[in-house]
Order: sequence, then C-alpha cells, then structure tokens
Amino acid sequence: MTATLAATASPTRASTRLGVLLMVLTVFGPISMDLYLPALPALTDELRAATSTAQLTVTACLIGLAGGQLIAGPLSDRFGRRRPLLIGVTAYVIVSVLCAMSPTVELLVLARLVQGLSGGVGIVIAQAAGRDVYEGGALIRFYGRLTVIGGLAAVAGPLLGGALTTVMDWRGLFLVLAGIGAAILLWVALGFGETLASEARTTGGFGRVAADMRVLFSDRRFVGAVLVQGCVNAALFAYLSGATYVLQGVYGLTPFQYTLAFGLNSAGFALFGYLAGRTSERWSLPGTLIVGVVMAGMGGLGLFTAGLTSVPLVFVIVSLLLLVGGTAVTSPPSTTIALSDYPQFAGTASSILGAARFAFGGAVAPLVGVAGALNILPLGIVTTGSVALAALAGLVFLARPRRAS
Repeated sequence: MTATLAATASPTRASTRLGVLLMVLTVFGPISMDLYLPALPALTDELRAATSTAQLTVTACLIGLAGGQLIAGPLSDRFGRRRPLLIGVTAYVIVSVLCAMSPTVELLVLARLVQGLSGGVGIVIAQAAGRDVYEGGALIRFYGRLTVIGGLAAVAGPLLGGALTTVMDWRGLFLVLAGIGAAILLWVALGFGETLASEARTTGGFGRVAADMRVLFSDRRFVGAVLVQGCVNAALFAYLSGATYVLQGVYGLTPFQYTLAFGLNSAGFALFGYLAGRTSERWSLPGTLIVGVVMAGMGGLGLFTAGLTSVPLVFVIVSLLLLVGGTAVTSPPSTTIALSDYPQFAGTASSILGAARFAFGGAVAPLVGVAGALNILPLGIVTTGSVALAALAGLVFLARPRRAS
C-alpha cells in the first residue's frame, strides 16, 4: 500500500494539467450558487414566491451538494474516481436544463436539489483525487489553490450573471450553467485519467463505508476540522443567500452594482485563500485557522451591528469582506487537518467534510429571510452565531493535543 501511495503521489501522476482540471471541478458549487443570484429578486417576482420560499432554491442546492458528496465520496473509494465523476457531470448538465424549464418555484426547488446532488460529485472527487496525487506541502498548496479557484469562480459567477441578466432572464442563466457543465464534461472525458489505483480501492460495500466513518468520527481532530469548516461556511452561505436582498433592497444597489460589490468580496476570498495556503505550509495550520475564525467573527459582528443601527454602505461591505476572507483563511488548514491522515479512504473523508460545508449552509440560509427582504439583523445574528459555534468547536476538539495511539 505504501508503495502504491508513493507512486500515486509522484510528480508524473500529479501533472499540471490534472491539477488544473481538479481545480476546475470545484467550480460546481460556487457557479451553481452564484450565477443566478443577481436574478433572484426577479425570479421571486415572476414565480410569485415569498422571499423565504425563493431562498429555498439556494437551500435545496446546498443540501443537494452536501448529499451528493456523501454519496459520491465512498463510491469513488470503491469504484475509482473517473466513473462516478462522468455520471455526476452528465446528470448536472441534464438537470440544469430542467431548472430552466421549471414552471413553479416548488418544481424549481426540487430541480435545484437534484442539481446540487449531481454537482457535489465534482467537488468531492476533486478533493479526493488531490489527496491521491499530492502529499505534504504540495497537498497544503493544492487545497489553498482549491480555495482560490473557488473564490475566482465566485467572482466570475455573479459578474457573468449580472451581465447576462441584461440580455436574458433567470431561465437563460440555468441554460448557461448547462453549457458550462457540458464543457467540463468534455474536459473530464478527454483529460481525466483514473487517480486511484485498483489495489488501493476499498472493498466490502456499505459495511466498509460504515467502518471507515467510525474511524473518522472517533478522531477528534477530524471532527473538529469538519465542525469548524461547516460552521464558518454556514456564515458564508447565509451571506450568499441574504446579501442580494440586503445590498439591493436596503441599500438600493442595482443588479450590476451588487455584482461589483459581490465581486470585490469574492476577489478578497481568492486572495485570502491563497495567503492561507502559504501561511499554513510555512507557519502553522492551527495558527492560520485561528486567524480565519477571528476574521470571520469580526465580519459577523459588523453585520450584527448593521442590523441594530444605521451604518453606511462601506461598513457593510468591509464586514462582508472580513466574513468571506475569514472563511477563505480557514479552508486550507481545516481541509488539510481533516484529510491528510486518511489517504486510504480520502473519498469518504472528503465527502463528510464537503457535506458539512453545504449542509450547515443549507440549514441556515432560509433564516436570513425570516424578517423579510429589508432587514439585516437576521443575517447578522446567523453569521455571528455560526462563527461563534466554529470557535467553540475549535476549542473543544482542536485545542487539546492528540493523544498518542
């Protein structure tokens, strides 16, 4: 097994083109979430839906992204990375077309759930395949780059969505998602070779998966990393769900101005993700994680303050930047802590980590709209509370050193 893993992690296997493709696969989450956000208010009006109901289209996608990873991760440990990936991306293309054809918000919510399920396959396999081919400092740098490309996709998504809303409606935006998925499918079919050798795959069906999960959940470092990342990402997805209403509804930004503000924060996400990858490798994984949680907490407190009293737009923008930047800083160290010790079932470990990000986000996203589209306070409460829980999880599970086995 050791020889197999060493060979798998060799520079020959870890080619530049493969690394780029793995990073591109991570765009499923942000591009599915962000491309149509500038059109969310228009979608709400056209389908005659309540604000909280329309936000369920965001929640459904998040839950689907979580569930898809939980399914695809263990399957990729059993059958390899390539076959589940091809099936998932194909399904993503088909269901994106179905989203565009949805006549009611209820059917759109269902279609978004399936879109998330299929999109989660690309995310989890990108992380697991990265663990197949990288280790040590290269693994930390790879997860830092995943954070960066996720941030860049978050920039491109709303910018493209804002521009496209001038020439098409929200249905057209889902057709664009189908086109993006089709391009990625072609790239995967032509450029993605199997990264998990047959002798390194797991056997034993569901019983083996359950045993692997018991090992993972008995490791306090793994559990701590999952909880920290899940809670911080809950704050991030609350922002994704509520910022369009806050910035357009409360502060009167046009869809294009909102896109610029969103792009600024997303650029900060990419920048801080890159810096976090470097500091995690050269300085400290726990130290970088603490910095990220503190930054995100400051952003959440800023939004909470904005919900209690009138503040200028720049105060809200800076708070959002701190929130998303802090989330980006936590990603490389928490991902490395969670996955570095488990190359033998990286798909399962990656699926749990990825599912926590989206499941926690899906659970809180509807809460930011409970007081209507013109109230910031729920967003401040949800983001501050989520980051506080992340800090508590870090103290409980990660602050104490691991006991010798």
